[in-house]
Amino acid sequence: MHPTLRIITAALITLAPSVAPAAWQVISSEPGKRIEIDRGSITRDERGRTVALGRIILDKPIIDPKTSSAYRIVQALSSYDCAARSYSTLKRSYFKEEGQLLREDEVKVQIDMPVRSGMLDDKLLREVCRPKAGGEAATAARRTADKVNEATGELRKANEALLQNDVRRANLQTPPAAAEKPEPETRRAPPAAPTAAAAPATRPARSTQLARAEPPAAAQRAGRAQPGDRADPTAAARPARQQHWSYEGDGGPEHWGSLKPEYALCASGMRQSPIDIRDGFRVDLEPIQFRYRPSEFRVIDNGHTIQVEVGGSSISLLGKSYELVELHFHRPSEERVNGKSFEMGAHLVHRSEDGRLAVVAVLLEKGMEHPLIQTVWNNLPLEKGEYVMPPGLSIDLAQLLPADRSYYTYMGSLTTPPCSEGVLWLVLRQPQQISAEQLAIFARLYRHNARPIQPGFGRMIKESR
Repeated sequence: MHPTLRIITAALITLAPSVAPAAWQVISSEPGKRIEIDRGSITRDERGRTVALGRIILDKPIIDPKTSSAYRIVQALSSYDCAARSYSTLKRSYFKEEGQLLREDEVKVQIDMPVRSGMLDDKLLREVCRPKAGGEAATAARRTADKVNEATGELRKANEALLQNDVRRANLQTPPAAAEKPEPETRRAPPAAPTAAAAPATRPARSTQLARAEPPAAAQRAGRAQPGDRADPTAAARPARQQHWSYEGDGGPEHWGSLKPEYALCASGMRQSPIDIRDGFRVDLEPIQFRYRPSEFRVIDNGHTIQVEVGGSSISLLGKSYELVELHFHRPSEERVNGKSFEMGAHLVHRSEDGRLAVVAVLLEKGMEHPLIQTVWNNLPLEKGEYVMPPGLSIDLAQLLPADRSYYTYMGSLTTPPCSEGVLWLVLRQPQQISAEQLAIFARLYRHNARPIQPGFGRMIKESR
């Protein structure tokens, strides 16, 4: 090439706008597919969640039922809650080959799904939520340390000032004869000021008046109100305690909607679950096609229930397939049928390719011992949050299904926060039996873990005739 042309070409390349290609990084390679993530796409949204682009590349193309064409790449834009270990899919794109877009689907109903340890979701979460290295992380650490030191200094100054005031007041008010009496509990000297490293986790003694843990109203309720009570000057230095959801107390179902902004639907939703199933339309419902297979499994006590995770099973209904994700239990059953409750209930949670959920509910009544449930109980973890995955042992959840597969169906929600709606409920009419001993084992772990019945708001309920 002529030198002049070379210079002109180089200048044009320099001036031309550049479009950064996706920086795909392989995070998992398995037989038949490869999982990649675009690290350059990782951003934060207005809610503080992490948004990232990932994709699955299949070795062999599969037929798309919507277009009757084949695709080999599925790309998903997802939003991750790194602290809660959950995610929701925002958009899916299907490609025939690299750069050959077949179709795109915007996910209208975005449902937060828990991330399961060791699964594909867990691999994506670890990559997306990995702390940034280098100077940015070091700067953030220094800022945190500065805030801790500042809070510690303020705490020390506040305690010293209150100590001096209390000493002066005690000298003016205490008779000489009382000088030799033991000092009351509310007049004990405060603990030593915490070090910078311990400041966030250290709290002054509950009984001291110098940095009282309770506000005056709480002290009055406890019968310890005294003249001179004052607001806690260290309250701003301590982070507010976040209330976790539960089935009773301050974190109970009546408070779920106010615990977090993302739980608001628990209080305001119009299609919440569970409901009292009654007055349904008796029609010819399409049978649920169960494709449950024996598979390895693992059991976890997640702090709210006993959960069993399996693989390789699914259901089909109305031309749509849903993969079985997990099974968990409630006591008593969350569903009621014509006002009747049952001893326990089992929920089999399924998810379709587009992220929609279908839950099959099995009602459990006292009777004979159930062999599948006994297998689960035999493998209960010794500690909450720990998995038990018995080697060489499989489980077939088809054993949990009754012989009569007729069912009730309605549209509802998750029965736990964030109470996401758009869930297809399939409640099998025939109960299964569980022994008194098996009931007692679960009751020792969870006396009550069922959400109260929610208003129906005129929803259509259908049942098999």
